[in-house]
Parts: sequence; C-alpha cells; structure tokens
Amino acid sequence: MREEYDFSNSVANPYATHVKKQISIRIETNTIDYFKNLAKETGISYQNLINSYLTECAQKHIKPELKWS
Repeated sequence: MREEYDFSNSVANPYATHVKKQISIRIETNTIDYFKNLAKETGISYQNLINSYLTECAQKHIKPELKWS
C-alpha cells in the first residue's frame, strides 16, 4: 500500500443519497414467511424485498387501509 493517495480527481459517490438505516420492526411471522418464500423464487433476500416494497409504497404515496375491528 502507498503512504498517501491522491483523491483530488475523485468523483462523489452517486449512491451516497441512498444510504440505508438499520431499524428494529415487529413484523408478523406469516408476513415474514411470505417474503422468505418470495425470496426463494426471486433469488433476492427477503429483507431487500421488504425494503423494495416499502420504498415503492413511499414513492407512490400509497397509504395502508386501516380497519379497526
């Protein structure tokens, strides 16, 4: 390795605005099972599938239907 590196011609990371934040969330087991089975079909991790779904909902301003019984 070098002692020093020259980053004067470097380019900013275009993905830096897409930073993910780790959180804890309670999800029902049948919901997790659904996404795990979907992960097996698609080859994408269930966490990424859940993230993609929630991201799409946020981008399209989809609001959940809340029904209280």
